[in-house]
Amino acid sequence: MSKSQPFFKLAKKVPTTTWSSNNPMSTKPKLNTLTILVIGLWIFGTGDAVIIAAGLGVAPWTVLAQGIGIQFDWTIGQATFFISVIVLFLWIPLKEKPGVGTILNAILIAAAIDVMEPYLPHPEQQIYQFVQVLLGTILVGIGSGFYLTANLGPGPRDGWMTGLQRITNIPIGRVRTTIEIIALLIGWKLGGVFGVGTIIFAILIGPVVALFLQLTDRVWGIIPE
Repeated sequence: MSKSQPFFKLAKKVPTTTWSSNNPMSTKPKLNTLTILVIGLWIFGTGDAVIIAAGLGVAPWTVLAQGIGIQFDWTIGQATFFISVIVLFLWIPLKEKPGVGTILNAILIAAAIDVMEPYLPHPEQQIYQFVQVLLGTILVGIGSGFYLTANLGPGPRDGWMTGLQRITNIPIGRVRTTIEIIALLIGWKLGGVFGVGTIIFAILIGPVVALFLQLTDRVWGIIPE
């Protein structure tokens, strides 16, 4: 991209960076690519944990994880990993192929939630809860930007979304929204927490991810020849 473009313009696609893998299905990625991937996924999971600890409601898929955790007496991280495994099985009829990033996505985000959440503040005052939800959403956006630019395969949910879009020809936004709503409703029915934090996350996560991708492109992007 041209470095003279506006700094705060939102990215419309995932940029190619100095660490991006040339092959999403590579089983032997470069060390810097793998490092950025792992850092991004851990930041993503930490952001999820920050939102959970805020106590104002969580992201739609985490509502589902909470609900499943309540039903089976699992931690949210364990339930998150379980959901990822189930979604990966749903890839089979779609003929999607997981990459290194797909597998690490399922493992590291779930692990980060369980490892980080006990050490985070659990505020009781609403103003601090709001601040914590915003901080968590920003962290998820930053983690997403690093993880996506590593280009080592989509996460379980993203791969399922793109696979469904490919075979149905339904616009990707509509597929994503439908999946998120279904996950949210099932999780809420199972006892997961739906609240104002869920709404804040749903509204802000798209622009936050797009903004961080733009900043990533600005600082580390490769200019096409």
